[in-house]
Amino acid sequence: MFLRNTNPEYCQPLTPEDAETLGLTSAREVERYLGFRDNHTETPLLSLPALAASIGIASIHIKDEGKRLGLGSFKALGGSYAVIRLVLEEAGRQLGRTVDVSELSTHDVRAVSARMTFACATDGNHGRSVAQGAQLVGARAAIVVHGGVSDERVAAIARFGAEMIRVAGTYDDSVREAARVARENGWTIVSDTSWTGYERIPGLVMQGYTAIVREALRALPEPPTHVFVQSGVGGIAAAVAGHLAIALGDKRPILTVVDPARSACIVETARAGHPVKIPHGEPTVMAMLECYEPSLVAWRILARVGDGFMTVDEEDAITIMRRLANPLGKDPAIVAGESGGVGLAGLLRAAADPAIKLKLGLNAKSRVFVINTEGATDPEKYRMLVGRTPAEVTAGLGVDYSAASAAGAGM
Repeated sequence: MFLRNTNPEYCQPLTPEDAETLGLTSAREVERYLGFRDNHTETPLLSLPALAASIGIASIHIKDEGKRLGLGSFKALGGSYAVIRLVLEEAGRQLGRTVDVSELSTHDVRAVSARMTFACATDGNHGRSVAQGAQLVGARAAIVVHGGVSDERVAAIARFGAEMIRVAGTYDDSVREAARVARENGWTIVSDTSWTGYERIPGLVMQGYTAIVREALRALPEPPTHVFVQSGVGGIAAAVAGHLAIALGDKRPILTVVDPARSACIVETARAGHPVKIPHGEPTVMAMLECYEPSLVAWRILARVGDGFMTVDEEDAITIMRRLANPLGKDPAIVAGESGGVGLAGLLRAAADPAIKLKLGLNAKSRVFVINTEGATDPEKYRMLVGRTPAEVTAGLGVDYSAASAAGAGM
């Protein structure tokens, strides 16, 4: 499924608040904050020339966020950044002055953060980021997870000292529960989705993601002509689209948002022309993207600077994991989790469909940018789907698809 953006706000400027959130000044500040993180290094930008040639385009560059801040996901940039910002703002209110990130470890700031608790809902990666951020500043974290979150992902969050709260239902049910317990306990909710009356903190989360785009633009030999980016509630897609629109202006690339077909809340919102909640159906293997209601802030941005909206199927996601693990020619092997390669899966599906290819203007001169949004954040699930462990892929060891094919057959 592919839809062009026909929203009346399409190609209109971002609202002043969104332009400030995703603008150059804010993005530079995000990178300054990252400079105070002990384990911060820029994630690699990798070229896939053999894959690009196989689909008839000039180049594919992929930013590997599986290497980000030790958390294995782009989400490491959002939740922890928002937590740090909120602690510094609260310290500033209590101390009666501006408090800089360079003061994060001081006694006065730690005394403030020790009395704060941050809560969120998560499919896995966002919660890990919030929990890591809370541990970093000496605050508490309470993370709400739904029944579909694997024990392995829950354990990865809990190791940061977070209180884990399990609820039945879907991601959207966990969002509501996180908001409820935060309200009752006086905790600060750090959500990566927004709703009426709650926009600023999700905006800070999205602001953190602008570091991906800044790093990529510095490393790319030329700006991209096309971007394919996956979407859950829309946060990463909106952050990428919004910052590129500001940084590149009328030379911005054509940006396509890619949803799982089983949880296509952004695609259905684009079809309706306004935010819609879609019914919960069969779970998707793309667990980090299994969302049924879009972020209001994200849609406001994508309505203006998202050019196309499309879906990919379960087998597309599994196939791209295997293709990245077993690359063509001399392309590098990349470990991508179930949701990590979905933007690239969207590109391959578009390139294989003459009608979509024509609509997007994909041709021999196209330079495409995509993001591997997560590595193997559930290593056992990765092994089942790909047939090898992440370490074996990285080491370039041979593949046995017998187990992987059986595991993927029921998806």
